Amino acid sequence: MKFTDWSTYIQQRTETALQAILPAADLAPDRLHEAMRYAALGGGKRVRALLVHAAGGLTHACPEQLDRAACAVELIHAYSLVHDDMPCMDNDNLRRGKPTVHVEYDEATALLVGDALQTLAFQAMSETSVSATAAGQLEAIRLLATAAGSHGMAGGQAIDIASAGREMTREELEFMHLRKTGALIRAAVLIGGHAGEGVTDERQRCLDHYAKRIGLLYQVVDDILDVGADTVTLGKTAGKDASHNKPTYVSLLGLSDARRFAEELLAQAHTALRPLGGRGARLAELADFIAHRAF
Repeated sequence: MKFTDWSTYIQQRTETALQAILPAADLAPDRLHEAMRYAALGGGKRVRALLVHAAGGLTHACPEQLDRAACAVELIHAYSLVHDDMPCMDNDNLRRGKPTVHVEYDEATALLVGDALQTLAFQAMSETSVSATAAGQLEAIRLLATAAGSHGMAGGQAIDIASAGREMTREELEFMHLRKTGALIRAAVLIGGHAGEGVTDERQRCLDHYAKRIGLLYQVVDDILDVGADTVTLGKTAGKDASHNKPTYVSLLGLSDARRFAEELLAQAHTALRPLGGRGARLAELADFIAHRAF
């Protein structure tokens, strides 16, 4: 199956699975449930879900188990966007081409939506098997929890908030983005890798190195797009990092060197996959997609 056909297929599978996992909009408390569905459905590229399925394909994992794991990762991602957009954080009013949750509803509802999406992710991971083994199941839950916590997204966001208005070194910027953006991307790859059977230490090392490279790659490309694309194309407010005086790879390296760094990270991701041979082809295609996406 061509990459475009496969990615569309997985995106549709993920959307259908999310629709089933999320509470019905008319179920009490209906306003909260309606807002949860508003936040999680009908938008985004589902890159993290694609990574779960691509990594799971290495170990012939059950597609239905991968659906559940992909949904859990996407729910964590959706929760983080809802909270990041709130006035106490980035104070943004546009996400995925529509008003952010606190704009469409209100701040209190947005706060609860984020809380509820996060807990639903762990409910989804724990009430149905997402791995062929009990050890794999526990490891998947641990990976997701770590990626969302103070050593992952939450910690990265805290550093991001504290960094506004000050210069950061390249090492400091990488430390922040390996957590804020990279942690959940890494978790998506490793959770997919644990979903099947026969996961070797060597294969996990390959996946881990690949995941860390594309986690940074995703952020570098985001920084480039933030200065090179308009709001309509992005589906979110363009140039907001500069307006908030936040350090980015473009502000630190310049646009040309940021693009060069992105190509270096892409090459490193491909190198990490070489020991997997043809079995890593889908992950390689995803790295290319992340690097060259236009929005």
